[in-house]
Parts: sequence; C-alpha cells; structure tokens
Amino acid sequence: MKIYKLLFLMCIAILSSCSSVKVVSDYDTQVDFSTYKTFAFYKKGIDKASVSDLDKKRIMRAIENELNKKGLVKSVSPDMLVSIFTKSREKVNVTDNNFGFGFGWGYNPWFFGNSNFNINQYTEGTLFIDFIDKNNNELIWQGIGSGAMKMSNIDKKEERIKEFVSKIISAYPPNLNK
Repeated sequence: MKIYKLLFLMCIAILSSCSSVKVVSDYDTQVDFSTYKTFAFYKKGIDKASVSDLDKKRIMRAIENELNKKGLVKSVSPDMLVSIFTKSREKVNVTDNNFGFGFGWGYNPWFFGNSNFNINQYTEGTLFIDFIDKNNNELIWQGIGSGAMKMSNIDKKEERIKEFVSKIISAYPPNLNK
C-alpha cells in the first residue's frame, strides 16, 4: 500500500511542476523603490518581444492590473518604464509507468511485465518583466517567470498569462528587510 501512496505523490508532484510558474527576481540594491509611483510601457522593448501582438496586449493588461493593485498608476510622465521579453522552448518529459511487482520479462528483472512509457511534450515559456528608471534609463528590477504554457483555447491562454504576470509582479517591490 505504501508503494501506491508514493506513486500517487510522485504523480501529483510531476503534474504540479508542469502547471506551476517558477519565479526569480533581481534588483538594484541602491534603489529606493518607494519613490516609484507611476509607470508607462516601453514601446521599443515591447515591440521586440517574440509573441503575437494579441499576447502582448494580454501581458500588458495583466501587468497594468497587477501594478495598479500595488498602488502604481499608468502615466504619460512616468517614474518608471515597463518592458517585456519572452522566449520559449519545447520540452519533453518521459516517465516509466511500470507498476508491476516481482520477477518478470521487462527491461528490469525485478518487475513483472513490459515497460510502459508516457511521453509528454509541451512548450515552456519564459516571461521577463523589466522595470527601468525613466530618469537615468537604467534597469532597476527584473522579474522572470517560467513554466509550461497550456493554451488549448483563448480563455485558458489569458488565464495562464495572468497567472505568470501575477506571480512575477508579486516579487515587486523587493523586500529589502530580509
């Protein structure tokens, strides 16, 4: 019975690792983030992002929503510029689902039966969100989120983009008291 519990937990871990967004952030330790109250999108940077214009709009709406929740306001004379960068790559997971016990004929003599492999191919996307000081044009904060992209329909795509952005922006401003 313990083996079934272990296999169940392993399956949960594998499935959750595919759906989660892994986030890291970096920032300039000399910056006082409390001085930033307004933002605008950096068109030159966003134009270079390698996603469709519709996805750019989705990402920018999600960023604006998350920054508004943090008290920042979009402005024509901003303190900070927001830029994005994206990349993706194909990933393949191969799992062996041989659940038999005892001696057998498969590749492993300790298990009964032949091996049964599951192959799962998916796209891993990475979204970079950069905050740039408008006055000196220097990067002050960067959040990076990576995870599986599940885009079977537009609603799921929009939901996934919101999840990416929300988790990335949750790391801003950096907690300097740690």
